[in-house]
Amino acid sequence: MNEEILQYLWNFKKFRRFDFVSVDGKNIEILEFGEWNKNSGPDFLFAKIKIDNIIFAGNIEIHTKASDWFFHNHSGNPEFGNLILHAVYINDCEIPELENQQIPTLELKDYIDETLIQKHQNLREEHSFVPCEDLFDKDKIPLFFEEEVLLKKLDFKSEALELSLKKNQNNYEAVLFQQLAYTFGLKVNAEIFLQLAESLDFSVIQKIKQNKVQLEALLFGICNFLDEPKDEMMKVWKREFDFLKVKFNLSEVRINPKFSKLRPPNFPTIRLSQLANLYHSQPNLFSKIIGAKTVDDLYLIFENVSASEYWDNHFNFGKISPVESQKLSSRDFIDLIIINAILPIKYFYQKNHNPEIVDDIFEFYKQLKSEKNSVLDEWKNLGVKFENALKTQAFLYQYKTFCTQKKCLNCSIGFQLLKSHD
Repeated sequence: MNEEILQYLWNFKKFRRFDFVSVDGKNIEILEFGEWNKNSGPDFLFAKIKIDNIIFAGNIEIHTKASDWFFHNHSGNPEFGNLILHAVYINDCEIPELENQQIPTLELKDYIDETLIQKHQNLREEHSFVPCEDLFDKDKIPLFFEEEVLLKKLDFKSEALELSLKKNQNNYEAVLFQQLAYTFGLKVNAEIFLQLAESLDFSVIQKIKQNKVQLEALLFGICNFLDEPKDEMMKVWKREFDFLKVKFNLSEVRINPKFSKLRPPNFPTIRLSQLANLYHSQPNLFSKIIGAKTVDDLYLIFENVSASEYWDNHFNFGKISPVESQKLSSRDFIDLIIINAILPIKYFYQKNHNPEIVDDIFEFYKQLKSEKNSVLDEWKNLGVKFENALKTQAFLYQYKTFCTQKKCLNCSIGFQLLKSHD
């Protein structure tokens, strides 16, 4: 038993019966259970109870044991000055302070169904995937669950984008460039590519984007790839980078992308070249993204983005590959870009400029195919079906923010599973 489940039971009135009697034998009628307070102070505010035909209005404190009153240092705390009831699972001691103020104590143990307690304990036990897997019922997923969870994720992402926008002096294009760099880096190089993007004044990208060689030289040079040229193309890039360093007084910040645990098509060399080509081939990138009405509009922006010709027979500098092929962005990689960079930016921008149409973002997610990974496979094993990226994004975020943290009582699915006890 813990205080969290007691608060849950009190808030949703999950008791065997309601003929409450205080520990000193007085009948207590709960007129209003109060508002659940998640901040400091009593657990429930604005409650009303009746004792001996007298109505008391005020706050209620919930504890697992009465002695928690002392352990939580409530004695003398003015926040608890308007208390009307002390509700505990077990009354293990007397509280003179409350007795002197004639504040009743209600022991809840006999009013609670132990099977409900066991349900909650089962949710919190260690499992191979989610805490509720033994109780999970796909039919208990609430209506519009996916939309609500996705909005939570987008709003959370918007908080980070707001900070980025301030750092970039309200330049949305600079924020977009940094988000794209992060996504192009994939898991292995995401933070490294973001560091690269943040080390640059975006105005430099804008001034040289008509020159693809210079764009690649800029990105490769900051990554320390050009210090020892191994062929003629590397010499060209190094010459251009040395020129750019002087012309734009570039920072001496240098980063070192990782190659380990990556398939060759995902090497940082390929992804940086594709990022350079994107900005070279799409001079009005931000406006096109914001103006896109469908996912197909977004695919048109990214579908022909490839690495430069040098990479047709290379994956790394100076090493010719036996297989020659154009390094185009795959459809799966484009989906990744749209889901993780583009749609959060679109939502964030519309939220700030056209809040009446922010719900349109759902249609973009619905037009994208469902993703595939081990977490989603586990959800599938529990009977969840994924028709599109709206559902996969929702369940991935739910798993990350609720399931792994065991926040079962704050989860709408967990609430329905516990509620089904009735």
